[in-house]
Amino acid sequence: MNPYKILVADDHEDAREAIRSLLSPFNHYEIVGEAANGQQAIDLTAQLHPDVILMDIHMPYINGFEATRHIKKHFPEVKIIILTVSEESTHLFTALKEGAQGYLLKSVRPSDWNSYIDAVIKDGEFSEELIEQTLSKLTQKETSKPPLSTRESEVMKLAASGATNKEISEQLFITENTVKNHLKSVLRKLHIKNRVELARMAYEKHWL
Repeated sequence: MNPYKILVADDHEDAREAIRSLLSPFNHYEIVGEAANGQQAIDLTAQLHPDVILMDIHMPYINGFEATRHIKKHFPEVKIIILTVSEESTHLFTALKEGAQGYLLKSVRPSDWNSYIDAVIKDGEFSEELIEQTLSKLTQKETSKPPLSTRESEVMKLAASGATNKEISEQLFITENTVKNHLKSVLRKLHIKNRVELARMAYEKHWL
């Protein structure tokens, strides 16, 4: 049996690398392409004909919802799973409206990615079971907290979501040098080496 061809669409390289790392243990998946915006996702779908697209919502030029609408119109056989850190249930229903077959929170356990993607491939549609499962995860309250200060937690969440040092400094009204110092402290306290490991840990521990 040939592996399922997966296209990853996310505008942050760190996030795409984290997804590659999460899916690498499963040999029935093959990531055939990566898109950094919605237009690239549309173009690569036409070129690569993936079985599944993991589609981030917030991307430049064309966002994930618009790209989903276009792809489902021209390539209805392609299954699309919306990826997001948002816990707003309205996004779930927008995903449904635009024709997506799934809606996956980036913060779910790594083991859940495999079972969820497999369920979408098997069902071929956004089943009631998947909707209930997604809504349940949306309403779960976070219990695990990182051993960081309030400011370090703010920096950690933005960095894990793929924001650059400049973007973090602008959002938190601090200098880029201060951002770098906070990130060094975060990596040291969490015993990790880089942003990719930070993104994976944040997803695994539901910190986003």
